[in-house]
Amino acid sequence: MDTKPEAKAEMRPEYRKKDIRSYVVRAGRMTEGQRNAFDTCWPFYGLSLEHGLIDIETVFGRQAPLVVEIGFGMGDSLLEMAAAAPDTDFIGIEVHPPGVGRLIAGAHERGITNLRVYLADATDVLNECIPAASLHRLQLYFPDPWHKKKHNKRRIVQPKFIQLIRQRLAPEAVLHMATDWQPYAEQMLEVLEQAEGFVNAVAKQEYSPRPSYRPLTKFEKRGERLGHGVWDLLYKKIG
Repeated sequence: MDTKPEAKAEMRPEYRKKDIRSYVVRAGRMTEGQRNAFDTCWPFYGLSLEHGLIDIETVFGRQAPLVVEIGFGMGDSLLEMAAAAPDTDFIGIEVHPPGVGRLIAGAHERGITNLRVYLADATDVLNECIPAASLHRLQLYFPDPWHKKKHNKRRIVQPKFIQLIRQRLAPEAVLHMATDWQPYAEQMLEVLEQAEGFVNAVAKQEYSPRPSYRPLTKFEKRGERLGHGVWDLLYKKIG
């Protein structure tokens, strides 16, 4: 793999200019441990847009199923999934440096080697870095719902984005989404039911039970106690 840039340069998310983005880059406060993780852990775990299309076998040093997660937040569930599935490789994509710092620090502490991370815009990563038909599963959990109607156009789940994902999924691979905002769940269901090249893995117009591989987050556990719902959607690539 190409030599990576200095870690400190990676503390800002990478993204190409766009008219509409599905996120706001927040200047979140980083702990000393998260900052140190960029210095000590990023050279192993970090990937960059400037490297272009990656060779997955070179990145991980082996052949294995590949899972990509978009928007992993603080990284707790992604870390658990990588630890629980050592025979699978994982790439996380996130734009908020504190979450990236926390994830790579935790991975380093636990000796997890089947994980890599982009601090970058997910659309750019999919367009420029992930090979076609290479993914075993793509995960999109609890994306920003952009509650106000005038902001709905900023939701990441749009027909064009779903087709970009489709191009990166291997045949029979899975797109797995989850949200705790019912109007967004309904939009996701509508978009996926109409999307070319996908079939609902459960039944037409049905949400899925939470698969065992997706850990319950602290946020979900709190939501369950308060009676809040969570909707999982699983779709398989066909054709």
